[in-house]
Amino acid sequence: MSNDKQFVKEITPQGEDFSRWYIDVIKKADLMSYSPVRGCIVFKPDGYEIWENIQRELDSKFKETGHRNAYFPLFIPESFFQKEKEHVEGFNPELPWVTEAGGEKLEERLAIRPTSETMIGHMYSEWINSYRDLPLLINQWANVVRWEKRTLPFLRTTEFLWQEGHTAHEDEQDARRETMQMLDVYRQFAEDFLAIPVIVGQKTPSEKFAGAIDTFSIEAMMKDGKAVQAGTSHYLGTNFAVAFDIKFLDRENQHQFAHTTSWGVSTRLIGALIMVHGDDRGLVLPPKVAPTQVIMIPIGPPKTRDQVIARVDELYADLKKTGVRVKVDDRADQSPGWKFNEYEMRGVPIRVELGPRDMENGQVVLVSRVSGEKKTVQQANFVEEVQNLLAEIHQQMYDKAKQFRDEHYIAVDSIDEFKTFLETKRGFALAGWCGSNACEEQVKQETGATSRNIPFTPTETKSTCLVCGDAAKHTVVFGRSY
Repeated sequence: MSNDKQFVKEITPQGEDFSRWYIDVIKKADLMSYSPVRGCIVFKPDGYEIWENIQRELDSKFKETGHRNAYFPLFIPESFFQKEKEHVEGFNPELPWVTEAGGEKLEERLAIRPTSETMIGHMYSEWINSYRDLPLLINQWANVVRWEKRTLPFLRTTEFLWQEGHTAHEDEQDARRETMQMLDVYRQFAEDFLAIPVIVGQKTPSEKFAGAIDTFSIEAMMKDGKAVQAGTSHYLGTNFAVAFDIKFLDRENQHQFAHTTSWGVSTRLIGALIMVHGDDRGLVLPPKVAPTQVIMIPIGPPKTRDQVIARVDELYADLKKTGVRVKVDDRADQSPGWKFNEYEMRGVPIRVELGPRDMENGQVVLVSRVSGEKKTVQQANFVEEVQNLLAEIHQQMYDKAKQFRDEHYIAVDSIDEFKTFLETKRGFALAGWCGSNACEEQVKQETGATSRNIPFTPTETKSTCLVCGDAAKHTVVFGRSY
């Protein structure tokens, strides 16, 4: 038992040092390793499988809404970035450049893809000629590079994985419909698949995507009260169409510029998952995204071991047929207690225990990672009980995360009230904002918090600006972020 306790002690408690806890968990859970390249990580199998599950679910949703996957080059000519001034200014500090190749200096520098609006804009100008070519609905699964000064595994790395949707439309109405449709796809995915409650809204002008007309986001709260921007959807208007000459003949045979959108989520969702749901025992993974949903552990003395394992294997086969991701740990060189700690730390949603007495009674024990509750069920109902418990665990995780979010989400009337809240507690504040950049910047300078978004459904509407006291044009969510 002392070894089991020591195993858990290797994870720093959240209340002691949240950042240290996060690093301890992702290393102990074997999700990643640091690479020799600054700011880059190696995804180990469990970490990458979480991303594969995210990718698989989202990809099916994209295809249901008519999008198709394509792939565009990693290298982007410097001249492409010069065509959209606001875009290049927004990304220039983060751009790594290729200046030599094949032993020769390049005539034009090549940026390593930070995002693909420019490359895709160039290609769309060749592909789109008529209104019959629209809407063009393309998604790309890719890696991108942004030279970050401060990095944190999964949440902010120099190279990361993501998807970026890029679409072109006949008019603003259709493009805006697309923008909001994909934002809602992200909301549903976060809540129904990742069990993460999010605040949906529009970014302020200073926080919108470089080159966009409007940017919309879903914002999630971590257990340290900080925000993670969990997904964004952008209406780009005709900005990129004008810059890259994306024109088409409309239904009256007149040339028009296409209206474009872009939208994306990245591997920072893995970091958000860990920080929203994890506890002092390690990972807590939502069943739908967990690499292993059920771990089965045979228990008992050597004389009954073969019989117990044989029955475990039968139950395993029954469960696996239904599509549940299940594994058996029948190793004899580790104690059951060690295994319990191991799989709790790895966040496996359900542990199944089966011993000689369970065999006699035709029963099996299910243990929930979220509640820790042990439930004895009949082996005849094993598959149904596991499926029901997986659904219960997802709902419990969502409800728990939402309760935490709600308890750390307050309304304030002044910047001093907001500062006091941040000093004594942690979380988000809902406040009025007059719309001036100066007031928004003052909040950032005095509190370290930024506007997260202008929520579509605020818990209440504020009438005065938290900084200057003038009439509020918007009710805004403010919070510190990753």
